[in-house]
Amino acid sequence: MVAMKTKDMVPSAAVKFFGAGTAACIADLITFPLDTAKVRLQIQGEAQKVEGALKYRGVFGTITTMVRTEGPRSLYNGLVAGLQRQMSFASVRIGLYDSMKQFYTRGTESAGIVTRLMAGCTTGAMAVAFAQPTDVVKVRFQAQVRLADGGRRYNSTLEAYKTIARDEGVRGLWRGCMPNITRNAIVNCSELVTYDIIKELILKYDLMTDNLPCHFTAAFGAGFCTTVVASPVDVVKTRFMNSGSGQYSSAINCALTMLRQEGPTSFYKGFMPSFLRLGSWNIVMFVTYEQIKRGMTRAQQYWESPF
Repeated sequence: MVAMKTKDMVPSAAVKFFGAGTAACIADLITFPLDTAKVRLQIQGEAQKVEGALKYRGVFGTITTMVRTEGPRSLYNGLVAGLQRQMSFASVRIGLYDSMKQFYTRGTESAGIVTRLMAGCTTGAMAVAFAQPTDVVKVRFQAQVRLADGGRRYNSTLEAYKTIARDEGVRGLWRGCMPNITRNAIVNCSELVTYDIIKELILKYDLMTDNLPCHFTAAFGAGFCTTVVASPVDVVKTRFMNSGSGQYSSAINCALTMLRQEGPTSFYKGFMPSFLRLGSWNIVMFVTYEQIKRGMTRAQQYWESPF
């Protein structure tokens, strides 16, 4: 994000693109159970109308309940779609962020807050438009509960894509695209811009050097800010994408229904798992991303000038 020292070779766009996708997959592998717990808590208001009682209580209570009733593997429902999503999604929204900043500043290194926000919104929207079907399938898998007879809503990732396309049309694979674009514009701006600014300030005032503690601190701050700002949109996105055909007429209708039936606090359902997940995800992703960029850039430098 922040420019590297002049003695270092600047990572190419290809390095950033591949590095972002790889780092995001590693972060997803580590934090996926927290994401699954977040989804279950976010949709619990709907399940409560049917079951009449709260099934999940808290982050670790949700994880414990899922392990006890559905087995440990349930925590990784939708992992394949999640990795597909990150490889295509994060590569665009994170990997192309610096390139988009340069596009808006016409190639100069100086970028103000408005330029950073524009770059974050642009890459976030591009990523959603490209990778939305993987997000829909991931959320559906995470939300599904094993039935009493052992059956499932979907048995495999490929079957989920086919079933959604057959039963709901191709538009079903892009269900919730607009709230997801809104969410990811907010997430991208909060996440990338906050990380960018915190890291820049740390280096500017010589609080730390450009190393792991600096990346850890900036990533933690970015994760907290992102969770506070994006949680309401994230809950609406999850509810709408998981809904059956005709349950909500639009994302706005979904939000109004939640507000009317469950109150304002419903928009922060699953806040703790969201923070635990986003905070830990940001830390793992950004620290890994910085190391991958450096490693690949040094390898490229050595390849081009071995002696």
